[in-house]
Amino acid sequence: MANIKLFESKKIRSVWNKQEQKWYFSVSDVVEALTDSTDIKQYLKRLRQRDALLNSNWGTICTPLEMIAADGKKRKVQAANVEGLFRIIQSIPSPKAEPFKRWLAKVGQERLEEIENPELAQTRMREIYKAKGYSDEWIEKRVRGIAVRDELTNEWKKRGVKEGKEYSILTAEISKATFGLIPSNYKKLKGLTKPQENLRDHMTDLELIFTMLGEASTSEIARTKDAQGFAKNEQAAIEGGTVAGNARKELEKKSGRKVVTRQNYKALTEKQKRQIDKGKI
Repeated sequence: MANIKLFESKKIRSVWNKQEQKWYFSVSDVVEALTDSTDIKQYLKRLRQRDALLNSNWGTICTPLEMIAADGKKRKVQAANVEGLFRIIQSIPSPKAEPFKRWLAKVGQERLEEIENPELAQTRMREIYKAKGYSDEWIEKRVRGIAVRDELTNEWKKRGVKEGKEYSILTAEISKATFGLIPSNYKKLKGLTKPQENLRDHMTDLELIFTMLGEASTSEIARTKDAQGFAKNEQAAIEGGTVAGNARKELEKKSGRKVVTRQNYKALTEKQKRQIDKGKI
């Protein structure tokens, strides 16, 4: 499970290791947050030169893990768990070191709490969306949509579809059959230009509903036909999306209004943005 955490408005990429039950954090993101260095690679190089013991244990402390880069693509970066980061931080002269250690402990504790009680994760997610200005009704649909999406990806995994490129292709097929747009063109329509901007976070209630219908229909068709492999699941994706697409067209015919709109949810207040960046909400 990948995620982005915020420490004093700085984004820290992270990945949850289910086997170890530990977070792994991008070392370069952490160093940037603590030092404000403009050349992280050079800073890390000099850091390792100054600390011979850290340098000799670097391969043990850090491990390459895939995380989302600034361009939206997955790339392997040096990552470390909490214990490893504590060792690295020892060699970084920064007034932010102690606050960051406390932040790390809080992040780890919250994740362990969520494992024990999964409802906490949904509660925290709802609180973040609420703080951004989303309505309770929209939030409920977004949360339900995440559950529907998880059900679909679990089906794909069981049926031999490969994560990454094949998931993206099938998602695009569902979207095209449902809305007449693949996700990248959908984002352009809504004026979303940054790779990290999530299309579904900018959908209206109706767009979320038809997205759910397309994905739920795909799951049901894949199960009913026992679709195995990419080709069979691609056909199920087209058929599932078509179910939602036909329903969308029927609604548009009856209501006289288009379901797909340019509306997005980028108009948050500056106060809300600052609160989210500071981790206060």
